[in-house]
Amino acid sequence: MKKLLVLAALITVSLTSYSQQFGVKGGLNVSKIKVELPSTSGNTDERTSFYVGGLVDFKLSKKLHIQPEILFSSEGAKDYKVNFVSIPVMLKYFVIAGVNIQVGPQVGFIVSAGTGTDSLKSSSIGLNGGLGYELNNGLFFEVRYNHGLSNFVKNGVGPKFYSRPFQIGIGYMF
Repeated sequence: MKKLLVLAALITVSLTSYSQQFGVKGGLNVSKIKVELPSTSGNTDERTSFYVGGLVDFKLSKKLHIQPEILFSSEGAKDYKVNFVSIPVMLKYFVIAGVNIQVGPQVGFIVSAGTGTDSLKSSSIGLNGGLGYELNNGLFFEVRYNHGLSNFVKNGVGPKFYSRPFQIGIGYMF
């Protein structure tokens, strides 16, 4: 844990020498949960909800940016709500002016769930991919998919659950 904190501090210090912008974002989540049982697996019915949060965009070069974010994201399935505080770190590559491809890891910390959090792990890990379009006035639009990689149900409690939200959002850079 200490090594991770030192690494995060070094990255933060090194990034402060680059051009940076702060922003806010929010949008629509269409999420489902992949459920795995010992003999079978499947997906739940979708849940439509929201996400909202802030970000810092570090311009490494004209075409390459790193964008850490902190988001409140309400996810889950039609009959099962799970709320996360998510921290994605996106690598953005601008293919042409304004249009970017995004990819990066995400850690989600579970803050509440429809049935309580006793049977859930405290966090989940995922991999994000998406597309964005940024206007010169600071307004931007995004679509993103988060592929949950880790089971967020405690071992031995029941089936394995993996979060799989698709996000459509809008934001503004200051």
